[in-house]
Amino acid sequence: MDESRFIDIEGVEMVFHTKKGVFHALREIDLKVAKGEFITLIGHSGCGKSTLLNLIAGLLQPSDGVLLCANREIAGPSPERSVVFQNHSLLPWLTCYENVYLGVERVFGKAESKAQLRERTMAALALVGLTHAETKRPHEISGGMKQRVGIARALAMEPKVLLMDEPFGALDALTRAHLQDELLKIVAATKSTVVMVTHDVDEAVLLSDRIVMMTNGPAATIGEIVNVQLDRPRDRVALAADAKYMEYRTAVLEFLYRKQAHPAKEAA
Repeated sequence: MDESRFIDIEGVEMVFHTKKGVFHALREIDLKVAKGEFITLIGHSGCGKSTLLNLIAGLLQPSDGVLLCANREIAGPSPERSVVFQNHSLLPWLTCYENVYLGVERVFGKAESKAQLRERTMAALALVGLTHAETKRPHEISGGMKQRVGIARALAMEPKVLLMDEPFGALDALTRAHLQDELLKIVAATKSTVVMVTHDVDEAVLLSDRIVMMTNGPAATIGEIVNVQLDRPRDRVALAADAKYMEYRTAVLEFLYRKQAHPAKEAA
């Protein structure tokens, strides 16, 4: 298997048929993601970032083109591609442990003992620093902790690809920064392949190996890609004064707010 084409997206189009007529969401999407690479998708609202993520997840099927993961066509949802949404999607009547265990049992239940399933669940909670909260229910923990449970649940299934749709978008700035730093450590430890949707330029530069910048919709496509050549592990405080960090940040801002400025904003 060619690890430089672990996720392979070729000629993908996405057209929705709605009550208001045909909506062409994505056009001519071509993207290769290497094994272990961290990719962020960024662009203005309505540019199809989440649609593209849902196509990789198998939650949508393309109108045209093909999506492959590990040389196999993405024909539907699979545990090998775990999704973390902005809304943590935890079941409120289950504890943190039970929310993670549910996913583990679904994937490994037929092949492993209950002791092994418990070990997997506890290892995932430990990875996100939530062993102490295993017996708590969602209403008893903070928003940041809920998102960490969601990440633990996704990682516990040992996915080939971790897909994240603005997972920190609803959190306050300090909690968001803390979870970004935690995610950097987790990805370094698991060597996960990650595709993440974000609106946050600093988040994109801090986390990514490449930033995929989408043109405005409808019929959005990939406008430019920024290769983020910053050493890992990354330290947000040190990067704040790093010339290359600022260069990447400026390139993304230039694309978003000059090359892809909304017409309404230009007229204002």
